[in-house]
Amino acid sequence: MSAPTDSSRQERRFHGIGVSPGIARGTVFLHRADDELPAPRVVGEDEIPGEIARFEAALLATRAQILELQERIEQSIGAKDASIFDAHLLVVEDRTLIDEVLRMLQRDRRNVEHVFSEVAGRYAKTLGEIDDPYLRERALDIHDVMRRVIHNLLGKGGRDLGSLDSEHVLVAHNLTPSDTAQLNRSLVLGFATDIGSKVSHTAIMARSLNIPAVVGLHDVSEQLSRGDQVLLDGYNGVVIVNPSDQTLWEYGQLEIKKTEVEEQLNKLRETQSTTVDGRHVILSANIELPEDIEQVQLSGAEGVGLYRTEFFYLNRTELPSEEDQFQAYHKVAEAVRPHSVIIRTLDLGGDKFMSALNLPEELNPFLGWRAIRFCLERVDIFKTQLRAILRASVLGNVRMMYPMISGVDEVRRANRILEECREELRREGVAFDPEMEVGAMVEIPSAAVSADLLAREVDFFSIGTNDLIQYAIAVDRLNERISHLYEATHPAIIRLIRMVVEAGHANNLWVGVCGEMAGDVVLAPLLLGLGVDELSTGAALVPRVKRAVQALDLAACRQLLEDIRYEDSAANILRKCEDVARAHYPDLL
Repeated sequence: MSAPTDSSRQERRFHGIGVSPGIARGTVFLHRADDELPAPRVVGEDEIPGEIARFEAALLATRAQILELQERIEQSIGAKDASIFDAHLLVVEDRTLIDEVLRMLQRDRRNVEHVFSEVAGRYAKTLGEIDDPYLRERALDIHDVMRRVIHNLLGKGGRDLGSLDSEHVLVAHNLTPSDTAQLNRSLVLGFATDIGSKVSHTAIMARSLNIPAVVGLHDVSEQLSRGDQVLLDGYNGVVIVNPSDQTLWEYGQLEIKKTEVEEQLNKLRETQSTTVDGRHVILSANIELPEDIEQVQLSGAEGVGLYRTEFFYLNRTELPSEEDQFQAYHKVAEAVRPHSVIIRTLDLGGDKFMSALNLPEELNPFLGWRAIRFCLERVDIFKTQLRAILRASVLGNVRMMYPMISGVDEVRRANRILEECREELRREGVAFDPEMEVGAMVEIPSAAVSADLLAREVDFFSIGTNDLIQYAIAVDRLNERISHLYEATHPAIIRLIRMVVEAGHANNLWVGVCGEMAGDVVLAPLLLGLGVDELSTGAALVPRVKRAVQALDLAACRQLLEDIRYEDSAANILRKCEDVARAHYPDLL
């Protein structure tokens, strides 16, 4: 008779979202956040001034702590990651929130830590219920700051994750950016959380810190115990408890292969993204801030295919001046010469807003007053940016494109305003490039369907596949209930991209792709087969995409298009794309 098995030692797997690549193996450390809300206590009229003074002191202490944390992050991993805490500073300085706390304190006569937790909690709850990942991330910012303020009000230090003194895999319900910033990189082998997404600040910081991470594991913090042995796969979003010898061997082989591939990719920096049969595809990178240029240069990208200028406006109490913008755009354009930089005009609204503008709340901000719609009404803001871009274009390598174009009329109106700016600069004797190319982003189905009409008004198209897919299929890809419906290989998406490319080429326009599809090596054969001229992706993905392009030939890509022409299943189309990719560069998959 066989001995009974110990179920606690059997291998178990939890599946989530891999947000920072790498493999980690070690002992679990469970982190429990000290989030217990302070109990209410009645305060007398004479105690109110003291409560206000305590509140002001806690806000000042919190602000000092955030600034110290921000400085530490800037020194260790860079200004871009440190800027994450700008949002935290805005919460501490938010007069609307502070004034509401003071009003409730006077009205309800309760201890200030309780009042503050009520007000801040209500703000966070409202944002957290919005079906948008970026706004949900703002809710986490408020929670993070709320916890700090309450700790300061109560005189509690909170648990310092940086004080742990042994190697571990950190497991928690959630990690705030403050938590992540405290991690000791030499001891934290990886981390796993119940909640989170690829766009969360914590995920961004994990990638910058090169810490393997998996989020969205639902209840992993309740399923695991301190001291459990786990293997964390940040590539595929898997956490394996008590990995078997076979699993350990398989992952050991995977690590060896990944290391070899990375070494090979690092050698591609100075090579061209040209197919086996000589078709050159421009491979550029996306950036948000001028500081990102260093990574673009290290990646071997051919310039910048998408400069998201709205990040220049966020976390500011006043609008950036023309001179501020000119200096930023000029710096980027000069750094990437002789390659070009494509500057996307302001795309505020939706998930990105600036407090100085007091944008009205909308029931559905992604279908509301945003991007080009906002700019065409706030011509003063639009012209300031257009003048700055035109001035930077004097270097000769600047291109510009309008976001969220839905039809010809918007392009014509935007171009008329652009021409006004050109005339103003001419009268002022300010130099600019009169031949600067102006393009349109195709991210709304109506723009794709009318691409042949739009092509008469612009110099190029750039397809924003993230929004195009979401708008065409009507699906939020980060909504767990329907995320399975977000399919880049949906036949409708392929038809829309084909329409745009054919309309562009028929009118002698080049066509690029700057969404996530551009960085997916499985979809590279599909995009090349469709005739796309340029791919723009995150700098970290450039070497992988370059390697894929160099291994492909147009004959195979065009045959793929023929094979899927009458295919009605997104899954089958994806499978055929994978077959082509695996045949040409199996090491990347």
